[in-house]
Amino acid sequence: MAQRSGRADLPLHGGRVPAWLGQRMSRLGAVIGEAIILHYGRDEFLRRLANPFWFQSFGAVMGMDWHSSGITTSVIGALKTGLSPRSRELGLYVCGGRGSHSRKTPAELSAIGDSVGFEGSELARASRLVAKVDSAAVQDGFQLYLHGFIVTDDGHWVVVQQGMNGALRQARRYHWQSEGLTSFVDAPHAAIEGRSSGNIVNLTDKRASHSRRAQIDILGTLGPDGIARKVAALADRAAPEPASSSQLLLPHLVMPSHHDVRSGDVILRRLHGALAAAAENGPRDFADLLLTPGVGARTVEALAMVAEVVHGTPYRFADPARFSLAHGGKDGHPFPVPLKVFDETIRVMKSAVSQARLDNSDKLAALQRLDEQARKLERTASGPTFESFLDREKEASADYDGRTV
Repeated sequence: MAQRSGRADLPLHGGRVPAWLGQRMSRLGAVIGEAIILHYGRDEFLRRLANPFWFQSFGAVMGMDWHSSGITTSVIGALKTGLSPRSRELGLYVCGGRGSHSRKTPAELSAIGDSVGFEGSELARASRLVAKVDSAAVQDGFQLYLHGFIVTDDGHWVVVQQGMNGALRQARRYHWQSEGLTSFVDAPHAAIEGRSSGNIVNLTDKRASHSRRAQIDILGTLGPDGIARKVAALADRAAPEPASSSQLLLPHLVMPSHHDVRSGDVILRRLHGALAAAAENGPRDFADLLLTPGVGARTVEALAMVAEVVHGTPYRFADPARFSLAHGGKDGHPFPVPLKVFDETIRVMKSAVSQARLDNSDKLAALQRLDEQARKLERTASGPTFESFLDREKEASADYDGRTV
């Protein structure tokens, strides 16, 4: 069975991603994806996307609002824009999106299947089933409005889709992965993110198999009209007190409603490890890459966090807020997006990936060493308080061409 990896609360945010950030997110998201594929393969990139904690960290390191539902839309959009020109070479395709784009997913999959050679019609069916399960079989008060389907040319896939509960001002993200999936209706999710908001009907739970069979039997015995009469009769009765839920509790990431990043949102020793690794390893490994005066040292700090997104293991992403410290956030939290640093990060990453495509992996290896060093140093490294780190970034914002919406 596909493994459930957790759930989280995502506050709803309005507005749009500005072009100056959206274009950079597409470039950085694509090059991070390429780096992961070059190092670990396409299936590992799919596993990362199926992990809700990594997914949130991935969006945060690209300058999106670190805790909001908008990360889902912006990450899917950034990957679709950034990776599409290289889909043939990478053997990876991003379909779907928000609203009307989500409804085009089956047609996109069928067209890709005809072009690449896999069974596009079967994947189109999978897309419809996934959407139907999370909108009908799992009735948790969230209406789906986004459906992203990422597929490799050998037919492996991940679905990331999101629902909205307008009354609660919350969103819930659902992750699916084809790896290990044996049934669409029996515990299929890689993860479901979102806070419990009352009684939830989850007919995909293993314990609901008897209920699924009973519903088919009832439909065959009573027919639709008979079921409607029974429901009307039950509605006239006083509703009993709901029993306490026996739903298994999953590890879940709770995204708070506050916009500012606070010290409690960040594992500080990991931030100190990244800062120390950037100070110690940066000059040796990146001297030939960092050519912009006054920006290089700060860029290595951002690269240390990007390197962790590329190389980190799942437990490293328990605090997605920390990754917003690489490139800030579009709403000014934790600080304005430092465009000069962001552009340097993209340039270094693109250079490293380009060289790796030519069988020269030295620059990508330097990123991996940076990540390894950060993890070693966090055991002993000390550094600035969280508040003083933010003060430093805000004071330097103008020098880095800091920008917000």
